Amino acid sequence: MTRPTPEDVSHAAIIGTGLIGSAWAALFLAHGIEVLAIDPADGAANRLRQTIATMAPMLEELGLVTAAADFARVEVVAEPGPELEGVQFVQENAPENLALKQAILADLERWLGPSAIIASSTSALKISDIQAGCRHPERCIAGHPINPPHLMPLVEVSGGESSDATTLDWAMRFYAYLGKKPVRLRRDIEGHIAGRLGAALWREAVSLVDQGVASVADIDAAVVYGPGLRWATMGPHLTYHLGGGEGGIRHYLAHLGDSQQRRWESLGRPTLSAELKDRIADGVLDEARERSIEELALERDRKLVAAIKAVGESRG
Repeated sequence: MTRPTPEDVSHAAIIGTGLIGSAWAALFLAHGIEVLAIDPADGAANRLRQTIATMAPMLEELGLVTAAADFARVEVVAEPGPELEGVQFVQENAPENLALKQAILADLERWLGPSAIIASSTSALKISDIQAGCRHPERCIAGHPINPPHLMPLVEVSGGESSDATTLDWAMRFYAYLGKKPVRLRRDIEGHIAGRLGAALWREAVSLVDQGVASVADIDAAVVYGPGLRWATMGPHLTYHLGGGEGGIRHYLAHLGDSQQRRWESLGRPTLSAELKDRIADGVLDEARERSIEELALERDRKLVAAIKAVGESRG
């Protein structure tokens, strides 16, 4: 089986033209890769091109656009077919429905060459389950981006029970070539790394609302202006390593590990009752201060671009 080097990929396909699929398409086009988009929805082509147009300027600002970039090099079809001949990489972005993803991959394999790689953007399903019905499961992996996917550098790469290690190696290099920061999971697990960490933090944030400790806005502010700033420069393990002073992480664990254990044991396990859902929703709307979703997203994206440039991750 012969594959091109990641830098020589010339044809890629995306499945689904929602936010995630559009982001992958924009990133591929930014690197001079022709894109075939597959989506049966009415108006998919127009929606995709409009979304790409809004993403392109920020990709340019991050330095992720090559001289070969042409944001018009995209073809849109309703279903897999002979247009997939010559496609070297597929990024699947269908809804989180196992049967649907399995059916899509089976359909793709009717048309793809044997060396083409299929990566799923799945956020919750295990790639072992998705690849189970494939004729060539060894070429199927998970490549999970983080929202907003055209800006956030992280891609979580994992293989299933039948994934080939060389496929994972290749994908890691390909995502890095695209300017992403790929991390590789050693086990196939639901929710990957970032999703599970995010869920753990939000569970405690919801618990603090449930206990009446603070308002939604103040809890969010505590994250943004506290650990969130530190986490933009280093992760939790290195953060606690610095917390141990000259002795580093060993000193921290020896002297403060017990207090951390007590804190873990006191963390909440809230139940999302109707009343709690209302309290969270009301608090979020108060914090939003009548700003629309579009306005909030634009504010977030501008700040993200500045942060990504500041921490030097725009090229992985």
